[in-house]
Amino acid sequence: MLDSDVAKWFSGKNILITGSTGYMGKVMVEKLLRCCPGISKIYLLIRTKKGKTPTQRIDDFLKGPVFHKIRNQPEVFSKLECISGDLTMENLSLSSRDEKNLRENVEVVFHMAANVRFDQTLKNALILNTLGTKRVLDLACTFENLKAFVHVSTTYCHCDLTVLEEKTYPAPHDPRKLIDIAGWIDEKLLELMTPHLIKNSPNTYAYTKCLAEHLVSEYSELLPIAIARPAAVTAAWKEPLPGWVDNLNGPTGILVGAGKGVIRSMHCNAEYKADIIPVDCTTNSIILVGYHLGSNPRTDIQVFNITNDKDKRISWGGALNLGKKHFYDNPFSVCLWYPDGSIKSSYFVHMLAAFFFHLIPAYFIDFVMVLTGNKPFMVKVHKRIKKGLEVLQYYTTRPWLFRNEKMRALNVSLNETDREMFYVVGPDDYDQYILDYILGARRFCLHEEPDTIPHAKKVLKRLYYLDVCKNILLGCLGFWLFGGYIIQFLFKFRSFSDLIYVLK
Repeated sequence: MLDSDVAKWFSGKNILITGSTGYMGKVMVEKLLRCCPGISKIYLLIRTKKGKTPTQRIDDFLKGPVFHKIRNQPEVFSKLECISGDLTMENLSLSSRDEKNLRENVEVVFHMAANVRFDQTLKNALILNTLGTKRVLDLACTFENLKAFVHVSTTYCHCDLTVLEEKTYPAPHDPRKLIDIAGWIDEKLLELMTPHLIKNSPNTYAYTKCLAEHLVSEYSELLPIAIARPAAVTAAWKEPLPGWVDNLNGPTGILVGAGKGVIRSMHCNAEYKADIIPVDCTTNSIILVGYHLGSNPRTDIQVFNITNDKDKRISWGGALNLGKKHFYDNPFSVCLWYPDGSIKSSYFVHMLAAFFFHLIPAYFIDFVMVLTGNKPFMVKVHKRIKKGLEVLQYYTTRPWLFRNEKMRALNVSLNETDREMFYVVGPDDYDQYILDYILGARRFCLHEEPDTIPHAKKVLKRLYYLDVCKNILLGCLGFWLFGGYIIQFLFKFRSFSDLIYVLK
């Protein structure tokens, strides 16, 4: 078998990764350590969080299931070096020693750090996603041996476009001016301005990532830069473990919410394609972008859309049907209700279903909680779900077309070994993938081991009978409320018809 050209290029290189403790960051660190053994050093920029120092966070990070394949190779982890830094602080809050170390050694930068919450305030999003990016770019300008700077963006940063090409687009506003405004303006006033500022962007995340891309393009004359735009990142297909996922963002939140019976209706066009890409395919693509940029120096900025090919995409309706099939065989141990929800192409029908199956049950459960002397909680949960669905439904009710010719050409240019090792094309068998996804969500997000499935099936069976009883009661209630009116209407209609007959 041919040697890996990618691994050969990364051999001896010193790499800086921001966002290494995030979902994609973990997979990237593991992949580089395992498949590019010649790497000299990987610097991980990490901040103190929730009372844990960067070193403590690294220790927790390395104990995760992501690193199970290389855990018996402790010498590999010696290549990791923790750099205490914070993107929200001036000069990243780096010590003079760390700054000198990075300046003299770093050759490749993967800038992956971002606040991916869709409901964050504009000020917070600007500080981390836009200003944080500027600070990393300014730091990179001091690096003496930089060969590649890869900025990780998103395919949903220009939502006003029906077709997203692999090129840069101007932002609606000057990112530097927005950064300046965020520094002095009252936060409440900025919140009032937010709807006017973001306009065609569905949320502050998409807007600030759009600004960040514009900012990155301004540095293309100073640095060797590429932009990698992943679509919606989902559970791992093959590596580090099939179905591995460690957060409830995006599609995973929908999957878990539906599986627990919390989400029983969603506004979505079942025929539209779900533009999802497994996290391992995503990180492989980002690594390849860094390799391509470093081994083919250019003065212009390069952009790569990381998304599945058209014939590899599954529809939202198809994903739902497969999900239902596997949910019933592998249910969650704790469910609020029987998971029998559906998607609605009509917004009116969805709102009607949400009223009966989301809002009314929420108030009923809280009423029972109060009667039993417990603290009500379900209405608050419903409000959060409603807000989350409103954000996600923006993406599921629109067709998206992301061109990925450059990414495909990059994949084709690789030798056979690298195409196999750094695979970028998603699964052919979505049936198996969604099964792994559900099992991964059970195990890694909800901490339910496979041996809990038999008990979960018993719970699901009881919930099914409860759901049947509920439907019968609702049917009887509906007949009681409206049956009398219908009978009166039919009686009057019959009397009117008889009258017409007599007059004739």
